[in-house]
Amino acid sequence: LRKLVYLIGAVQFSYAVYYDFTYVRIPESQHRMGNDFGGKFKYLTFLDAILQALYFTISLINDFVGTNEVAPKNTPTIRKIKDYVLASLAFPVAMNVGLSFWTLYAIDRELVFPKILDTFFPGWLNHVMHTNIVVFIVLEMFISFRVYPKRSKGLAGLILFMGSYLVWLHVIKHYSGIWVYPVLDVLELPQRILFFA
Repeated sequence: LRKLVYLIGAVQFSYAVYYDFTYVRIPESQHRMGNDFGGKFKYLTFLDAILQALYFTISLINDFVGTNEVAPKNTPTIRKIKDYVLASLAFPVAMNVGLSFWTLYAIDRELVFPKILDTFFPGWLNHVMHTNIVVFIVLEMFISFRVYPKRSKGLAGLILFMGSYLVWLHVIKHYSGIWVYPVLDVLELPQRILFFA
């Protein structure tokens, strides 16, 4: 079962990244972000899909050449990488993307995924990138053992990743003149700080 989950996860997230990057084109006349500065890499959703594809690929490789023992005496490097990526990046980023997206979507979808995008962004792709990321990472918590990194190391990885993304958002805002996510337009500075925190 575990190998099948990893295989499906690796394939679906890899295909979603490929499909989005290759086929999804939003004309700038239809949506303010279109395909301008930063391309697909401006969206945390796209970056997370890449992260999930890598994580489930690493997990699948670990199933074949590593170990899934509860507490192995000699932990293979692939298992150490798998455990670190899960705890510091794959789980928290997937939960952030999925829960933030669907919460904002329920409040006012125009703030996060305007209706006009339905024409260009297939529904199945939306669910792979915003629903399945949560389903598969939660499922992972039940089907495999892990050794968590020291809290300071795990948090350091997450803070570095999210801090870099926040800087990237501001670089995009500086060069394009608009925020990546429409919700940031309606928030005042203190609210934006709270939103980012």
